[in-house]
Amino acid sequence: VQLQASGGGLVQAGDSLRLSCATSGGTFGSYIMGWFRQAPGKEREFVAAIRWSGGDTDVDETVKGRFIVSRDNAKNMMYLQMNRLKAEDTGVYYCAAGYGWPSPMYYYWGQGTLVTVSS
Repeated sequence: VQLQASGGGLVQAGDSLRLSCATSGGTFGSYIMGWFRQAPGKEREFVAAIRWSGGDTDVDETVKGRFIVSRDNAKNMMYLQMNRLKAEDTGVYYCAAGYGWPSPMYYYWGQGTLVTVSS
């Protein structure tokens, strides 16, 4: 299973950005897909997750109401729409795939994409 996150960049506080996660090499019907982020000097933290089949979502409280996770089954893509970005959203964002809803274990990780939000 290969995952590749993209779409990061430098934006200003209040801007929007959409991250993409391209997936390949697996059967994604049973996967749980997740977004994580790691800020400089901090532990990696959960951001959002989506069931590939059915589309149930889970979003961390710190981004709820601002971030939306979605997927396109036909394209094997997952997205993270990030709105009203804040400086504290800065970090490297990773996508991951795993099993077990609503508390998935993630086994596959992609390379991250850097999001920098200037205040």
